[in-house]
Amino acid sequence: MEYIKFGKTDLKVSRVGFGALPIQRTRLSEAIRILLRGLENGINFYDTARAYTDSEKKLGIAFKGKRHKVVIATKVHCKTKQEIFNLLEESLKNLKTDYVDILQLHNPEKIPDPSDSNSAYAGLIEVKKKGMTRFIGISAHRFGNAKKAITSGLYDTVQYPLSVLSSKKEIELIRLAKKNNVGFIAMKPLCGGLLKNIEIAFAFLWQYNCVVPIWGIQRMKELKQIIKLAEKPPVLEKDVKKEIEKEKKALGTIFCRGCGYCLPCPAEIPIPMAARMKFLLRRAPYKKFLEPAWQEKMLRIQNCKKCGFCISKCPYNLNTPEILEKMLADYIDFAESKGVKVTGEKNEK
Repeated sequence: MEYIKFGKTDLKVSRVGFGALPIQRTRLSEAIRILLRGLENGINFYDTARAYTDSEKKLGIAFKGKRHKVVIATKVHCKTKQEIFNLLEESLKNLKTDYVDILQLHNPEKIPDPSDSNSAYAGLIEVKKKGMTRFIGISAHRFGNAKKAITSGLYDTVQYPLSVLSSKKEIELIRLAKKNNVGFIAMKPLCGGLLKNIEIAFAFLWQYNCVVPIWGIQRMKELKQIIKLAEKPPVLEKDVKKEIEKEKKALGTIFCRGCGYCLPCPAEIPIPMAARMKFLLRRAPYKKFLEPAWQEKMLRIQNCKKCGFCISKCPYNLNTPEILEKMLADYIDFAESKGVKVTGEKNEK
């Protein structure tokens, strides 16, 4: 396993990161086995979030007595200093530790004002002073937010979607991060499960030796595949580049990054979530998405007026209404496969 010094931090992290969102769906004993196998094979960077149900708890149980061997990054979704404290205390309890290595703001709508003494950023600074986190970062789905965070000098790390589908403009963020000595965490290297060719995804990201991709791992076979690729990284040769171009043509028009530029939707469709529902159902705990509240939200897709607002605002030129229609059809099929009828009113088994 190869390791790098991560940005301006003193952290030495594995070039293969473990994305702990999918292990929410893995039973506890198996999750622990997978996490420990990852550590045994040299993966020392683990990314989770307070919002990922029991993901933090599973890391806490797995790494009890091994805390000094792992670098833990978690995320909190909040707007105020007090919320930072409250959520971080929960995370520390779950992780069975008194500090995290990196605490990140979880995809805020706007970059917090550093001059606001009650802001989430002020909270980050405070918990860092208290030793509750060693370093601070931010995750972003919006290009503008990521660029602003990287160039601000305020954050040690930035997390942003990066994959074979990324544009030249997005790839430029890597150069900016390196120039500003900011650790770059690449989320969604497999486009949320949309990209099936792991070899080309790995080869593409491996060329950037300052980037740490977090591979979402749910099953032991997935971990073994990533470890095998890390042992002998595929080279970005001509044939691989051709495959990447094929994937860009095939998937570039259907991959929603969840940036939120398409909001507000006149039909009140929660587009960033709804346009990725197929993958959320299969990579995260699905039951909450089949409850009446989410049924009603997904059924709002039927009220789409094709006004074109979302299309005009999408920085990736996606045909959002078309994607939403396909997601709704898949959603209904998935629900029925679980014995749930989608009515928007109640679950019928």
